[in-house]
Amino acid sequence: MKRFILIPDSFKGTMSSVEICGIMEKAILNNIPAAQIKSVPVADGGEGSVDAFLSAMCGEKVFVTVKGPYFEDMQAFYGLIEDGKTAVIEMAACAGLPLVEGNPNPCMTTTFGVGQLMEDAIKRGCKKIIIGLGGSCTNDGGTGAAAA
Repeated sequence: MKRFILIPDSFKGTMSSVEICGIMEKAILNNIPAAQIKSVPVADGGEGSVDAFLSAMCGEKVFVTVKGPYFEDMQAFYGLIEDGKTAVIEMAACAGLPLVEGNPNPCMTTTFGVGQLMEDAIKRGCKKIIIGLGGSCTNDGGTGAAAA
C-alpha cells in the first residue's frame, strides 16, 4: 500500500491549497488506485488561510460586502471556527494583491475592508480574531482597518 501526504500552499491568484490537494489526489489515484492519501491544506497567512483553517477545524465561511483595496464595494469572507467563538480573517480577502492586478498602487489602497470583516465578526459574537496578514496590497499599517 502506497501512502501519500499532500501539504501544498496555494498558487497565488490561481488555486487554493484545498483545490490543489484535490487535483493532486485525483492524479495520484488515477495512477495508484489503492493509494492512501492524507491532504493537509496549508497557507502562509495570505490567500487560502481561511480555507486551510476551515479544512482543519471544520467551520463556516461567512460572506460580507465590504470595501476593497480602492474603497469599492466587494464581496469578501472570513471563517468562523470553535462554534463561532473565533473568526479567521485573511487580509487578502479584501486587500490582497490579486485584487489590484494590473493597477497596483500601495499609496492609494486601504485595509478598511479588513476592519469591516472584524466588525462583522464581533457583531456575530466572536471573542477571538485571528488575522492572516500575507498577500496584502496595502501599506497603511492597518490604519484603514482601525478606521472601520
